[in-house]
Amino acid sequence: MNDGSSHCIERTPTDHPDVEFGKIGVLLINLGTPDATDSASLRRYLAEFLTDRRVIEWPRWLWYPILYGIVLNTRPKKVGKAYEAIWNKDEDESFLRTYTRNQALLLSKRFSDVPSLRVDWAMRYGQPSIRDKISELQQSGCEKILLYPLYPQYAAATTATVNDESFRALTELRWQPAIRTVPRYHDDPVYIEALARSIESHFSTLDWEPDLLLTSYHGIPMSYFKKGDPYHCQCYKTSRLLRERLGWANDRIMVTFQSRFGPEEWLQPYTDKTVEALAKNGSRKIAVVNPGFVSDCLETLEEMGVEAKEIFLDNGGEKFTHVPCLNDSDIGMNVIEHIVRKEISGWV
Repeated sequence: MNDGSSHCIERTPTDHPDVEFGKIGVLLINLGTPDATDSASLRRYLAEFLTDRRVIEWPRWLWYPILYGIVLNTRPKKVGKAYEAIWNKDEDESFLRTYTRNQALLLSKRFSDVPSLRVDWAMRYGQPSIRDKISELQQSGCEKILLYPLYPQYAAATTATVNDESFRALTELRWQPAIRTVPRYHDDPVYIEALARSIESHFSTLDWEPDLLLTSYHGIPMSYFKKGDPYHCQCYKTSRLLRERLGWANDRIMVTFQSRFGPEEWLQPYTDKTVEALAKNGSRKIAVVNPGFVSDCLETLEEMGVEAKEIFLDNGGEKFTHVPCLNDSDIGMNVIEHIVRKEISGWV
């Protein structure tokens, strides 16, 4: 009886010297960025972003006429101007792309002790795509890949959509690598320590002391929270642990949510409304930090560093400072390295 075993020939890497085997891939994945600041580039980027069912959960019949009839005809020009104000002119790219690439390069150097490890980076929306990078890692011999969505707090509209797209990419591969995904790390002690040290370091450069620190997180619609998204609770836990690490009183840190879009109610309190109210009610010196952003981007550099500052100063505030994200700093890279080493345990 022929059981088919005669057709199965055991092969080793030496049978195919041009094919690599036994590598481990780490793919850092951030939200995304337009390729340029012109309207065409922004329209292309926003179309990909805003057609994601994880981002906009409205029925297509309701959302698409608004998206293609209004949003994509008006928003690209406005957003393009905002990007232009914070564009990395030296590299002709967004700082989000600059920092994410640097993080991958620096992480690779930190893993020089693991020669089988390959580190790369991708964007959920825009280029380089998750699909292309997973394929490249697999073709370079990575039989195991760790997907690292660069979001400390989990949300369906961020972490989940990165994982969705990654697994869609796997459907096109005949020989799929083994996959792990980095879970939320909003309460990881190394992450909390890095945030605290970044705040202490930034405050030490000021010739004044902020009375209040806003920990501003990207918002999500309230309806997503009511459906069971854990993001809101994880943001509050991050801020509580950060306050405890800094040794501050309860009233010196406040949680707010920014970047709302559309007519729905989003998580509150809203950052812009809070900044305005604080100034009008007598607050004179405040700072803002964005713990949910691994890298500075439009929402931190422009929305906080420019818009929120203007709101505060125009309404009676006197001093405003924005604490940079961890970016590609040593303490920021400590967090990324720590998470990766923990999650590839057993593979190395």
